[in-house]
Formats: sequence, C-alpha cells, structure tokens
Amino acid sequence: MAGVLERLLRSVQMGPKAEQRVFLRCRVDLKALELQTAKEILREVFGTTPAEVEEMIRQRVKEREGL
Repeated sequence: MAGVLERLLRSVQMGPKAEQRVFLRCRVDLKALELQTAKEILREVFGTTPAEVEEMIRQRVKEREGL
C-alpha cells in the first residue's frame, strides 16, 4: 500500500500526465494479477500443468476469434 501512495504523491508532483501513467500502470498490474489468479484457479480445478492452462486459454481465444 505504501508503494501505491508513494506513486500517487510522486505523480502529483510531476503533473497530470505522470498521474495518468501511474493510474494506467496500476490498472495493468491489476489485470495481470487477475489473469494470474485465473490461471491458478484453472490449474487447481482441472488438475493441469501451467502449460496446459496456457493451451486452454489459447484455444478459447481462437474460438472467440472465429465467432
């Protein structure tokens, strides 16, 4: 939490453009965390390896692109 506050304080000192970059970075970090969590859940539910989870995701993306 302290890291987030430090980023916010630094962004305020650097101006609005820097603030936008900080919030964008936090959003990207959140999405990465969500993806990692989803992969862990898939591994546990299906009893698969990380490589198999990646293949499952690739297959799903292909299916969605084909629609």
